[in-house]
Amino acid sequence: MSTDTSHLTALDEPRQLAAAARSILACPAGVNLVVDGVEDVLAGTADLGMQDLDGTPTFSCVPGSDLAAAAQIGASALLTLESGLGAPGSSDRAATLTLAGTLRVTAREDCGCCGEARDIVELSITFALLARTGSRPEQQYRVPLAPFRSPDHRLNRGYLQRSVEHANHCHQEELRRAVATTSGTRLSQVVGVALADLRPDGVLVHWVDLDGAHTRELTFATPASTTEELGELLRRQLHSGLC
Repeated sequence: MSTDTSHLTALDEPRQLAAAARSILACPAGVNLVVDGVEDVLAGTADLGMQDLDGTPTFSCVPGSDLAAAAQIGASALLTLESGLGAPGSSDRAATLTLAGTLRVTAREDCGCCGEARDIVELSITFALLARTGSRPEQQYRVPLAPFRSPDHRLNRGYLQRSVEHANHCHQEELRRAVATTSGTRLSQVVGVALADLRPDGVLVHWVDLDGAHTRELTFATPASTTEELGELLRRQLHSGLC
């Protein structure tokens, strides 16, 4: 059976390679962090709150935790991310991104949900490697850091996928209300809604009501160029309660 390698490119295509790597950083299926001098830096940590900040992995942890202490002294770390792109079992999942660098604390914030103080920790990357784990022999690609950090990749494939998953899982009520309003269907008759194929210039809306399954393509008047613009366009087209 052939393996789709379209999202992994040759070393002479740094922009496409960086885009593939940033997509995995924004949409990991699994995260493993190893820190120099710490046996298990994630022990007792329930939620790292990892995010991609323009190509820099950021974490949220409790002050005084092993991760916060390691970041205070600038410890070296190795972050390995399993691809969460595409559907489970797809060839897109057979890839890993490995990032090496040093940790540092950049801020302390109060969590809006629980009121608990959290340290914001960044991994300052010095090396990035993308590997196709489903091939024999394994294919490895050194990722150039300048294009990897480029703001051009903010609306990468992984970010768009995670945005759709968040909307579908956390904002079902708002989506049902949006479809009911725009389609002239009673809210009680809208069984379920799912966004798909989110792009900077539009999104597909699938829904099921008592008449069956329906699909509508929404095209934005102006394509989004930032994550903030994309969020605003979605709220404007769908529902103000989306975040």
